[in-house]
Formats: sequence, structure tokens, C-alpha cells
Amino acid sequence: MENIGYIEIRIQGKKGNLDLSPDTYDIRELKEVLETAEKLLFPEGKKDRPIVSYEMKEGSVRHLFKTSMQYVIGFNALLGEIGSLGRIDFLELNSAKAFESLQELALKHDYSFSLKTSMAKTHELTITRSSQFKRSEPVWVDAEFYFYGKVTNAGGKDKANLHLTTDEMGTIRIQTPIEFLKEYEDNLLYKSFGIRAAGKQHSETGEIDTSSLKFMELVDYQPKFDESYLNKLISKASLTWSNVKDKDQWLREIRGSYD
Repeated sequence: MENIGYIEIRIQGKKGNLDLSPDTYDIRELKEVLETAEKLLFPEGKKDRPIVSYEMKEGSVRHLFKTSMQYVIGFNALLGEIGSLGRIDFLELNSAKAFESLQELALKHDYSFSLKTSMAKTHELTITRSSQFKRSEPVWVDAEFYFYGKVTNAGGKDKANLHLTTDEMGTIRIQTPIEFLKEYEDNLLYKSFGIRAAGKQHSETGEIDTSSLKFMELVDYQPKFDESYLNKLISKASLTWSNVKDKDQWLREIRGSYD
């Protein structure tokens, strides 16, 4: 068990006149903390993540999440960095959202959250209604994107989505009008497409908020190698370069000097 550690989220507060305890802690709040803990440990939502076991203990309410020590060490370093800087703008999107969720719960219920790990020299971070663990809103701007990949799921009862599996970003979910899916005549599933989508992008890091993506347009996409087309381009370029004696020297002159 040397390779197993845990992160702890301790919650202190009251339920009316009663002190918060496992007996006064509602299952809805438990669900919120469970979902938040997974995003804290695995912000990328890895399918092959290690097992996370759970235990609740007395001491107001202590949530213990046991998992691979590698992730516990990484989370401890994260707590130290947040505590040192006092902000969360540098975090990946899902991590930032998880801390914001705890901040919102602290405000809503007047709770105090204490986050630490099982490490001997653990960092500890406290979130209360007076703390300000929120992202700076102005850094997220509206943008348009093109994604290319294979449609692996489409539909939804009330809010429809297209699931597009891409090489660079894995599977992304794009909010899609139900009317478009109803009127599209061909079967979308397991075919490759390009999709133009609107969403939010971080103005400094370029990170895309995949939860904000909304469908704009379907682009026909045929990701196959066309040898004849490539040969035509090569032949066309060869004619253009035929009068250039020293091609390397010509490129250096075009590029200029970066010394």
C-alpha cells in the first residue's frame, strides 16, 4: 500500500442549529463533492485513470479520496502553488472549475473547506465565504474553431450534442440544434467530418473551454491521401523554381537574418 495515498476535503459548518456531521450531511452535497474531487485529481478526465476509493469520517465531515500516490503528490504541489499565488487563473479549465465549485458551496452554505493530502509535509488550502478563488472573467473571449474527426454519438432528449473524436483533443462534445439532427438526411455516425463551432478561448494560454462549444456548420471532410493531387502540386512548384539556381541561398534571402 506504499503507492497509495489520499487527498482530504474537510468541511466545517452548520445545518441550522446543528453542527455539520455525516448524519446531517445531505446526499446532494455529497454528489457535488464527489464530482469535484474527480476533476481536482484528473482534470483531463482520463479514461485510464487509477481507481479512486472513498471514505467519509467524523470531524465535521471529512472526505478521503484514496488513489495512486503519483496523483496525490501532484495535487499536493498544486495546493502549494495556489496557496503561494492566491489565485487560480493559471490552472487548466477543469481544475479551475473544480475550485470555483468549492468556492460557490462555501458562499452558498457558509462552509469552510480545508484541502490537504496524506503526505507528511502536506500543503493545506482553506476555502471560505471570504476567499476569492475565481478565474478572472476577462481572459475568456468568444472564438470560432474548426474540429476534424469522427462522429461517435449524436442526439439527446432535451439538449442535443454531437460527440466528435479528434486526434488532438480526444472526444469533444458540441451542443447541436435538434432541428439540424432531425433534418440531416444521411447517417452521421462513424463518419469523418469537420465542424465549425463557437466557444470560449483563454486569451493568454489559448485553452479552449470545451463545455462552451456550440455547433455552427458541418464541413465535408475526406481525410484520405490523394497522390495524384500531390504530384500535380509538385510539378507546378518545380516549374516555378526552375529558374532559381541556388535554391538554398534564395530561401535564406527570403527569410532574412534572425541573428
